[in-house]
Amino acid sequence: MSAESASTTVSSEELAKDTGKSAGRIGVYLLIAIALGYALTVVWGRVLPPEDNAVLLSFWGMLMGLGAALSPLEQEISRQSAHAALEGRKAGRPAVIAFVTSIVAVGVAALFTLIPPVTDKVYGGQFALAVIVLAGGLSFAFQFAARGLLIGQNQVRSYSWLILVEAAVRILVVAALVVAGLTQLYWFAIAAATGSFAWLLFARGAARLVDPKLDVDEPAKPVVTNMLMLLAGAGLTASVITGYPALVSLLAPGGDKDKLGVLFLALFVARTPLTLMAPVQALAVPTVVRLSSTEEGKHRLRRLLALGSAGALALAALGALIGWLIGPWVVRLVYGAKNDPEAWWMAGLVWSSILLAAMQLLAAVLVAQAKATKVLITWAAVVVATALVLLFFPGDTVVRAVVGLAAGPTVGLLVVMGFVVRGTPETGNARPSETSR
Repeated sequence: MSAESASTTVSSEELAKDTGKSAGRIGVYLLIAIALGYALTVVWGRVLPPEDNAVLLSFWGMLMGLGAALSPLEQEISRQSAHAALEGRKAGRPAVIAFVTSIVAVGVAALFTLIPPVTDKVYGGQFALAVIVLAGGLSFAFQFAARGLLIGQNQVRSYSWLILVEAAVRILVVAALVVAGLTQLYWFAIAAATGSFAWLLFARGAARLVDPKLDVDEPAKPVVTNMLMLLAGAGLTASVITGYPALVSLLAPGGDKDKLGVLFLALFVARTPLTLMAPVQALAVPTVVRLSSTEEGKHRLRRLLALGSAGALALAALGALIGWLIGPWVVRLVYGAKNDPEAWWMAGLVWSSILLAAMQLLAAVLVAQAKATKVLITWAAVVVATALVLLFFPGDTVVRAVVGLAAGPTVGLLVVMGFVVRGTPETGNARPSETSR
């Protein structure tokens, strides 16, 4: 083995170790954040009357949906930041353009919910909730940009703390409100939105990692095009994660409302972790960028992708079995005996949730390789497959809803596996402003 080859191998092994440590730290903080998110909904469910709780959960879905839709901003900026780190410098003007494009897009989407007919359907006619979502959505853009800069420069400690602070702030404010006796719907909505402002505590450190005066010659149009495609893909993602109940209501209306209510509650339990996958995706992007910088790293990446894709299918099958056996019991335990889903619902839910998690990671690989078009195709395949089942599959609304939520991610995983496992990373890495393929 040549000295250069040995050096490359050591470098790759060190990267694997470093990535493992980073993933471990982020994973621990992420699990805590998920637990705090569940605790939040349990408090709301026990304190608020059912009608208010339903409105608040709709508000929560919209707020977190906007956050999930902004995850490509974090991934794209982490990609640019990782390139900059390899060159020993800060992220430049393309990162700022990506941020501005995203904040405009999320602002337009949030303003749409201020239209009275939309407000009536989503927030029960409570206009103030739409305003809170607008403020929270705009703040999320700053938060995801800060997270992208931090993880791209491998500042895992600060990044992990930002994840934890976001979740902790919400539960602390809610706890203070309960103690103070301020348990009205609006107070809880404000508490939920406070987490999106956690970036303020990390703004100074993140700002040091970007310099708008760098890369000023890079064209803006490719960056804007990339971001719009990635954001569109994220919007499609949100439609099958946080927005799935709305998709069912739109394409397969009717059905047993009580059964659908239980199914959507079970869906909420199964899907909530997916709304917090962004940190794992963001870690994947710079890791792929660094691995793709060497031939040995590319070989390791291909092997990891092949094994990971096969492992996702095996894990989904095991998860479906566990969901069948204990899923209904878990839902009854958390939300009461009246909420009793059928075992096959839970099997389908767990299967689809695991595949969606795998898809999100594989889509992050495409982001790292500047292939936003393929990201959009992947999520479009999920939504189209799901919509076709909801429209044409035999059976009542509940059957269509369960089959649809399982079929869509299965098709999508096969599509994205074809893109990333069979694809070969090109020599080097895409430039910060390179048009995605």
